[in-house]
Order: sequence, then structure tokens, then C-alpha cells
Amino acid sequence: MYVPRGRLSVPVCLVIPVNERPPPADVDDAPLDRYRRPMSDKPPVVRIAPSPTGDPHVGTAYIALFNYAFAKQRGGTFILRIEDTDQVRSTRQSEDAILDALRWLGIQWDQGPDTGGPAGPYRQSERLPIYREHVQTLLDTDKAYWCTCTAERLDGVRKEQMARKENSGYDGHCRFRDQATVKAEMAAGTPGVVRLRVPRGSGDPKAGADASSDAVVVVINDLLRKPVEINTREVDDQVLLKSDGFPTYHLANVVDDHLMGVTHVLRGEEWISSTPKHVLLYQSFGWQHPEFAHLPLLRNQDKSKVSKRKNPVSLNWFREAGYLPDAMVNFLGMMAFTFEDGREIFSLDDFVQHFTLDRISLGGPVFDLKKLLWLNGRYLREKRSDHELVQHLKAQLFTDDYLLQVVKVCKERFEKSEDFLAYAPWFFTGSVDAPATELLIKGKTRKESMALWEVLVDKVDNAFDWRFDAVDALLKSWCEDSGMTPKEAFMPLRWIVTGKKATPPLPESLTVLGRERVRTRIRAGLESLKKLPDPPAETATPPSKPEPKTSATPQT
Repeated sequence: MYVPRGRLSVPVCLVIPVNERPPPADVDDAPLDRYRRPMSDKPPVVRIAPSPTGDPHVGTAYIALFNYAFAKQRGGTFILRIEDTDQVRSTRQSEDAILDALRWLGIQWDQGPDTGGPAGPYRQSERLPIYREHVQTLLDTDKAYWCTCTAERLDGVRKEQMARKENSGYDGHCRFRDQATVKAEMAAGTPGVVRLRVPRGSGDPKAGADASSDAVVVVINDLLRKPVEINTREVDDQVLLKSDGFPTYHLANVVDDHLMGVTHVLRGEEWISSTPKHVLLYQSFGWQHPEFAHLPLLRNQDKSKVSKRKNPVSLNWFREAGYLPDAMVNFLGMMAFTFEDGREIFSLDDFVQHFTLDRISLGGPVFDLKKLLWLNGRYLREKRSDHELVQHLKAQLFTDDYLLQVVKVCKERFEKSEDFLAYAPWFFTGSVDAPATELLIKGKTRKESMALWEVLVDKVDNAFDWRFDAVDALLKSWCEDSGMTPKEAFMPLRWIVTGKKATPPLPESLTVLGRERVRTRIRAGLESLKKLPDPPAETATPPSKPEPKTSATPQT
């Protein structure tokens, strides 16, 4: 519905506070405690809300651990919610893997998709009627509107904004259109979405007749950080409901947190920029928002965000590589938290007992694999008896089931038992050594070979079915898509995965090795290729000077 001038009554400077306005700028260097309000004595309710679109990530475990400790230390409730509104990428296999990995670490939730609870269902895909009902509430109160802008129009708007060197974002075209006209377009088949009507102030290029007389700001207070003011001119009229009827992350997140009684949101700092949108949504619904605490991101040694392209980040990899769950919990706890007495070795119970937000450091915690390896060694030697260590090695490397799979593919290739390990050590090691030159694909340059390995590792990343038929089909599709024959592709692949020139058949070998080892070794091979110098450019041979033409002497 069109909003006439004066319809939206706002003060001169509308502030949507998380707590209260920040102090004057001249006290910005004051201790952080100055900005914090005392936390309620009421038991907190927190949540972890992973998206089941891939492997269980160390970042998910890190955030889950801190939420778990915060809740348990105060007698609160820890909820696990599955945010599976991405219907293209979400899978139940990924969900199961995430839950299994968190249980392996000893992190158990009080409410969730498998345990149930009073605020269920706990999968967003099962809560669609709830989101649509709440979107309708916003539409009925003029806090949201339908939009039929096409992708082509939005792309054109972005290009024009870039040409004018403006921040890109939705220009509010449908914000002031007659909603009956917009709905008629949808009835005729034009896809439509629902957008939030973000409060606008004067001077905002997206403002209209409903603008306030001055700037509109959102003040974000954080239990770990100083307040931040965001002018709503920097906030889009965000999409709440997509054209397929599914909610966006922002809508589902806010509605679920409110209905599940979440009191504190502890999440990664990458969500700071989304917090103004969430606060505006809470205000639009007339709800009290939870308190926010944005934890520092895990970093690589070079301070970049942890990524599978640089280091293993799947909890499944660490589990299969033989890292102990209590060592991993200890390591993740060290990422942003320090004990008052400076201890480095502690249990999950110790972490819960001593956990406090005041001991969290905002400096980017480095996910140092060398430190984790050192810590895991300490746990192997100091926290496991010899008998327990033997059982651990059997479970990790020498189960009857795994040995049976290895023997099936290798038995035709060794004559006596002592030859077995010499022939196939790569079935039991974490990494292999292969000459970088052997990883070049025939007829391809170094960069072309690297691009093909990138394609393969992406396929492996998305392959949750690792049975023989699926692995065989994956290799065939990679060859076909890349225009290679198996003969051209399999020899360098054999080198990159096994470190050997001669092995049992490749699809069978990869199936037994498992997805985690295969993709880790391909990525290690990629790193080797990056260091391989390009061959020197061939020097062109200058054309020889043509002999001068001479006229033939006529015979006399």
C-alpha cells in the first residue's frame, strides 16, 4: 500500500537501540565494561543453527562450543536448529554428518531435530507456514511490501549505481507502487518477493514520502564490542520471502529466535553487518531482540579466514586422521578464550565451569595445525593408557572392515604378508609424496592441469555418496567434462592420491581410501603444482634470410 506523507510518525532522529545510545566519541577508548549492561540472572537460551550444505566445519564446532559453554555454565538451554531453506544445496546426509560430528566432540543439545522439544519443529523447511504467517503480519501492518522487479531490472540498477560510484542495493522501486498493481502482475505470472520496508531518513536516495525529517540510525550494542551506529541508508529493503515461497535467512533467523525464546545470540563476526537488518525486523514485529555477542573468526596463519582451500576444515577429516575429540575441544576452546590461570590443557567440563565472556579475546584466533598436532600428541601420551592407545590405533587404522577392503583390492599384488605394507602404505598414511611434475596432465600446461584438479576436488567435495558406483561415475564425468580420456587422467591422479605409479585399479582404490583422504591429497597436490615453475618460454628461431633470386643465364 502507498504510504502518504506523514503516515509514519518518527522522531527527528530515530534510533533503534539494542541497549542504549553509545557514549560521546571522546570516550571511545574507555574500557569495554562501560558499554555493557549487566546480564540477566534468568537462565539463557542460546542456539547453533548450521546449514546442511556441506561437511561439518570446524567453525561450526567452535561457535557451538562457546554457545554450549555459555548455556551450561548458567543452567540454560542449548538449541540446535537446522537452517535448510537452501533447497538446492541442503541435504539430509550433511545434516546427519553435522550432528554426528558435534556428538563426537561431546557437545549435546537440549532441543533439536533429533531430540525434539517444546519449540519445534527444528528444521526450517518444516516451518514454512510459520514464516508465511509472520510475513503476512508485516504486510498487513505496512512494514513490508510485494516487489516484482525482475533480475534484469535489478542488474541494470546495480550497474547505474556503480557508474555513479554509489553503494549498490535495491532502489525501492516497488516500495511506493500501488500494491494492487503489483499483485495483479503476480497474478498474471510475474514472480514476486516480499521486502522489508526499512525506515528511511531525509537525504537517503531510497527515501520517499514516508521519510523522517532527519537521518535514521540503528545502534548495535554487542556484549563483546563497542556500539556501532548504522544509518539505514546503508541497509537494503531486504527480501524476506523469496518467489518460491521460502523465507530468506534473515526472516527465518529472527522469527525462529523469537519463537524459540533465544535470549543471547553468540555467532561469528561475519554476521555483524547483518545485525542491523535483524534489529529492524525485531522492531517491525514489535519484539524484544536478544543480546548479541559476535565471536572472532578463525584465521589461517596469514590472517585470512579459514578455508578448505588452504587447510582441512572438515571435522570428518580430523576425526579420520586420528585426532582425539577431547584434544579438538581443548584446541577450539583456546581459539578465543584464555583461562585466568593461563592453563592450556583442559577438559570440556573445565571449559564450561570457567567460561565467561570477559575472557574472550577479539584478536583473530589462528587455527594453527602445528599447535593442534602438539596438543593431540599431549593427549595421546598423557590422557590415554597404553591399552587405550592400542584400541585407538585399531579403531583408526586397522579395523577388520577396513583391512578387508584393502585386502580385496591388493591381494593379487603381494606374495607374502611382509610385502603388504610395502606395497600399499598409502592406505594407512595421512599424506603421500609425489613428484610435482607427475601431477601435470598430458598435453596440459601447469595452470590448465591445476584448473582440472580444482574441478575434480570440487566434485569430491560435493560427493556425499562414496560407494564404488558413485566414485566410478564421478571419475567418468570428470573425464568427459574435461575432454580427457581415462588413460590421460588416471596416471597423474594415481600419483596425486597414492604417490605411486603402480596401484590396484583406481576407482576401487579411491573408494577404499575414502573421500576425506582423497580430497586432502588432491589439494596437497595442487599446492605442489603452485610451487612448480613454469617451463621457460621457447625462444623463437628467427626465419632464415631468403637467398636472392637470380635470373637464369640463358644457354647459348
